[in-house]
Amino acid sequence: MSRDSTASLPAGLGRRDFLAAAGVGLSGGLAGCTGVFAAEGNNVNIAGSSTVFPVTEAIASSFSEENPTVNLSLSKTGTGGGFGNFFCAGRTDINNASRTIADAEVEQCGNNDVTPIEFPIATDALTVVVNPNADWIDCLTVEQLREIWRADGATHWSDINDEWPDEPFELYGAATTSGTFDYFNEAIIGEEANHRSDYHATERDRTIVQGVQGSEYAMGYFGFSFYSENPDSIKAISVDDGDGCVKPSIETAMNGEYTPLSRPLFIYVAKESLEKSAVRDFVRFYMKRAATDLVSEVGYVPLTEDKRDENLEKLEAAIEEVTA
Repeated sequence: MSRDSTASLPAGLGRRDFLAAAGVGLSGGLAGCTGVFAAEGNNVNIAGSSTVFPVTEAIASSFSEENPTVNLSLSKTGTGGGFGNFFCAGRTDINNASRTIADAEVEQCGNNDVTPIEFPIATDALTVVVNPNADWIDCLTVEQLREIWRADGATHWSDINDEWPDEPFELYGAATTSGTFDYFNEAIIGEEANHRSDYHATERDRTIVQGVQGSEYAMGYFGFSFYSENPDSIKAISVDDGDGCVKPSIETAMNGEYTPLSRPLFIYVAKESLEKSAVRDFVRFYMKRAATDLVSEVGYVPLTEDKRDENLEKLEAAIEEVTA
């Protein structure tokens, strides 16, 4: 399986439209192509986070324009699903991740002779959304969010504010294999409670968009990119972490105002895969493009030039070790 180039896009079809149209075919990499994955050759195999997926997809599309002979296989499996089922099992070269790798995953990788190298690639403003017709709500405190999303917490809107509708929540969120779930659980729920289980859990962020669009009493959460694609059909909720209501945006994530739901995003590269020239070339390309407007175009904060240079230095040191 190879990626099509955007060099000859039809008139009026922009990069975002192309990526949306191409995504279905590109995300099928885990299931098809050459068996499950091609272990050798001119291939780069990528799985993991649905949140990081738009960044990797955009950069992969640009890379393919310049390197049409390289096969890029890209799929959404969730951060944890990508680590556990593919990356640490030695089946992928790169894992998209919306959290840092867990100790158990490092151990699994080690047992399979996979050495993960961490590269931060962007910053996300994890976004809570409601239906546009929910005119009673524009902002929630962290404590109110906790009450809505914790196990044995609130069940109706009126439980949070008695002036709000006496209607049950219809909740959509990340699956437990998702790094978004892990981050939201840590930042909002905390260690003293558990994330509720009676919600629509999915790795497909567009399913969350559709669910919230379809019900006046719905709420969901996901990466900012998926809100930025649908600003007129879903409403982003501001979050009050004690210093007033702050709306999620690239700007508030960049300047540190949007807390506690701003978070770093990563890719993890298997050091052993850097023996392949296709992987080396793609990761070099990725590190450089992660510090450009290409990242902000898909709804995230790009790397600083200093962080880009740190990544490139770490990458070149690893390449020298495996190719010496």
